[in-house]
Parts: sequence; C-alpha cells; structure tokens
Amino acid sequence: MAPVNERILVVENDLDISDLIARQALKPLGYQVTLASEAGSALQQAIFASPDLVIADLNLPGLSAKDLLVALSSQNITAPVILVAEKGQEADVIQSFRLGASDVLFWPARDAEVVAVVERALKQTRESRARHQLDQKFKDINNELKRKVQQLTTILGVARAMVSITNQRQLFDRIIEGALQVADAEIGWLMLRDDKTRQFLLTADRNLPTGWAKKHNQPMDDGISSLVGLSGETLIMHGPPLQKFKVAALGKTAGVIPIKVQNEVIGLLIVVRKADREIGRDEQALLEAIADFASTSLVNARLFRALEQSAETAHESEKRQNAQLKSMRETLAKELQAASYPLNLVLTEMPGQLNSEQKQALLSVQDAVTRLARVNEKT
Repeated sequence: MAPVNERILVVENDLDISDLIARQALKPLGYQVTLASEAGSALQQAIFASPDLVIADLNLPGLSAKDLLVALSSQNITAPVILVAEKGQEADVIQSFRLGASDVLFWPARDAEVVAVVERALKQTRESRARHQLDQKFKDINNELKRKVQQLTTILGVARAMVSITNQRQLFDRIIEGALQVADAEIGWLMLRDDKTRQFLLTADRNLPTGWAKKHNQPMDDGISSLVGLSGETLIMHGPPLQKFKVAALGKTAGVIPIKVQNEVIGLLIVVRKADREIGRDEQALLEAIADFASTSLVNARLFRALEQSAETAHESEKRQNAQLKSMRETLAKELQAASYPLNLVLTEMPGQLNSEQKQALLSVQDAVTRLARVNEKT
C-alpha cells in the first residue's frame, strides 16, 4: 500500500499506455495520479503540485521528455523521473540518464513491471525525504542547543554583573538587556516601588517609545503591571487576550515578572515581543531567575546605603565629640593659665609674707595645676 498522499505525475499522450499505468497499475495501490498529455502542461503541474514521482514518455509531441528533464531541473524540482521508451531507443535513454532520469520502462510492459519500477524510484524518494527530515531535525536540535547555551550565557553574564557593576543605572540596563535576550523580545523596562508612595515607578527601559519613556521616575500604567504588583505572580499574555490592555500598543506578546524580597513585590520586570508568539516555560524560568538576581542586587544596594548612612552618622558623631573635647581642653587651658598667675604672685610674697604652712599649701596647689596643664596638653 502506498503512503498516503504520494503523488505521481504521468506525462503520456498514448491513452492506452496512460490507462495501464494510472488506472490499472497505480490507482488501485492508493497513489494519487495526475495525467498530462504534453511537457508544457506537465511542467506547470509539477511546479504547482510538487509530485513525488514523474513518469514521462520519451516520445512526447512538441517538447520532448529530455526537454522536460532540463526544465524540471531548472525549476529545482527534484522528483525522480521514469522514462517510458521503446526498444531501440537505448541511446536516447542513456542521454536522458545524463540529464537526470532515474529509471526506464521499455514498452510494452505489464502492470507488475510498472509497479516494481515505481516502487523502486519512490523508495529513493522516501529515503531522501527521511534523510532531509532527519537533517532538519538535527538542525533544529542544534539550533535549540545554541539558543539554550546563549540563554545560559546571558544568565551567567547577568549574575557576573551583580558583583562587578557598582553603578546601579548600568546594572539596571544590564538586567533589562539580559531579559530581552532570553525572551527574544524587543522592548523591556524595569519599575521599582517607591517606599513612600508605594507606587511602581519607571526606573530603566530599553526601546520604549518616547511617549512612554518620558515618564521616567514616574508611575506608568501599561494595563497589566499593576495586576502583578498585587498578585506577586508572573503574568504571560499573547494574542487576543492581550489586546484588551494598553501594552498591546507595543507588541503582541508580553511578560511581567515580579521582583520580590520574600513575598513582598519591590519591583517589576516587563518584556514585550512584537510577534504573536508565546513566551515558553523555559524562557519564563530564565526571566524569573533574572528577577531574582535583580532582587538580590536591590537588597544589597539597600544594605550598602544603610551601611553608608550608619558610617556617616558615626563619623559625624565622632567629629562632634572631638570638637567638644577640643573646646573643653581649650577652656581648661585658659582656666589653668588664669589660676597660675595669682598663685605665682602670692608665692613671690610680694603681697605679703607667708608662713611655712601657707607656703607649703600653695606650692602643693601650684604642682597640681602644673600637672593638670601637662595632662591637658597630652590629650
């Protein structure tokens, strides 16, 4: 039994021959047989119908079967061609083989001979088709592997950016670039939640139209991001369902991925494809991985800012303490200097003579003032 839909074009002007080949030999086996009586119409049918096999009489009127072989080759029609020839035409048959014919039926022939030659030719076609399909399958697998490698390389690049890029603006741009690559999308943007207003503000973008991009550092309503901000779950849409939302003005496929710290949504990563082609599960998983990297980056940035603020506060406190100590030392030095003058004057006994006890007491005070002055100078 012939495989379903195998098509055979019979080019024959002799009704008896075409009847034996088509009606008696091939159609009962399930082949779809189309008849043509001359080479011109046969070529047109071959161009539009792409037959799996052509059977052509070597003695066609007008354009010959050899002309048909040349014409089929020029049109890149690769179906095998079986010639129907008479005894004594061996030289023409050999020439036809050189032009691309695959086999020959010497007439008269029985229907069993027709079937045998046809099956032999179609076996080659089937094997060639199978090889082509296998080659295409390998190419598809290879392309898919290349795509996977490229996606993983992109993810690795984003991960490296987390630890190597200190400029947050550059980091946000790298995150969006990575998301566009893994999603095979053209437009993307990042929205972060403002801690005071609790609104999501446009923070960074790639290829947003001017009317959208001008809302930088402002809330931007694309129709679907707010839903993800509330649910905390990734939302992928394409085709007619997306047309209900404002973001459909940018493309036919969109994905919104939440950036979360624990269960709290602190940002949104949005990608848009212009083509109506769903974002697959693998691509979604990679986008969510990038969102996790973004979350880590944002948390680290917050911690770094908190540490900076803490260090700055401690530095300011230390400066205030040092200023206070300096002021106290200067004040103490002035007071000690002020106390030393009258003390020294009294010890000269110019104001009046001192008894031994008074003089000893004043000398003790003078020593104490001197020691205190030295300590103040050292601190």
